[in-house]
Amino acid sequence: MAIFVDQNTKVIVQGLTGGQGKYHGLRNKAYGTQIVAGVTPGKGGTDVEGIPVYNSVAEAVKATGATASFVTVPPKAASAAILEAAGAGITFIVCITEGIPAQDEARTYNTLVRDFPKVRLLGPNCPGIISPGKCNIGITAGEIAQLPSAKGPNVGIVSRSGTLTYQALYELKQLGIGVSTCVGIGGDPVPGTSFIDCLREFQADPETHAIIMIGEIGGSAEEEAAEFIKANVTKPMSAYIAGVTAPAGKKMGHAGAIVSGGKGTAQGKMDALRAAGVLVGHNPTEAGSLMAGIVAGIVAGLS
Repeated sequence: MAIFVDQNTKVIVQGLTGGQGKYHGLRNKAYGTQIVAGVTPGKGGTDVEGIPVYNSVAEAVKATGATASFVTVPPKAASAAILEAAGAGITFIVCITEGIPAQDEARTYNTLVRDFPKVRLLGPNCPGIISPGKCNIGITAGEIAQLPSAKGPNVGIVSRSGTLTYQALYELKQLGIGVSTCVGIGGDPVPGTSFIDCLREFQADPETHAIIMIGEIGGSAEEEAAEFIKANVTKPMSAYIAGVTAPAGKKMGHAGAIVSGGKGTAQGKMDALRAAGVLVGHNPTEAGSLMAGIVAGIVAGLS
């Protein structure tokens, strides 16, 4: 199994005719993802290398039965694109768009919660999701993800940082450790999907035997995740928190990565995770090495 997406997921690309949409949409298709349609208003009836393009998400869903959407449109159009997808019956939306105003993000998120409670938004400003060998929606390079093994142990990854998402995948591949699903939740102040959402799914997924969590400074998501882990997660975990040397009050990378009022520090997050029983590395490579030890322990326990 995997979480959120698998080989049966049918995906449309909103903005497939644009530069980013075409590039990443075709890469996802080449990986094996079922990219069944594109959506660009005014370009219905055309195609992109054989993928049909429709004027609206509703038309694309009716024609293809798609349940997932990959939103690649500019910031000013992203919120409307997300809500259009939800209104058309799409239940899983991946938005990679960066630079959406926080107010728009909050309004869109709360509209989804109120009017479309069965819809999950991943992002915005995220690398997307990959269930290796099954489905890749977003901008992650599929070749850096190790396929899960039938017997396991396999690891689930959840990360706020795009770049560190890729590094976590590659660290595990170098160690020969399979990945069930890797989820990049994004680092904006109002993410559609949280650490806790992913941890809950990984805990319930029989193909996931251990979990890596990659966090960063700013906000309280990691501390909240630590409390959830303490109460609900029984699978072994390793983690890394970026931003140990970040000065207070200065935004570092993502819009949400800012320490203010003494809160949201890397050390505080690391302490909270350690208190929840998570092995915390001082860098991404160490987090991978800690996971290798966890996996070796699982294998020893099975033999």
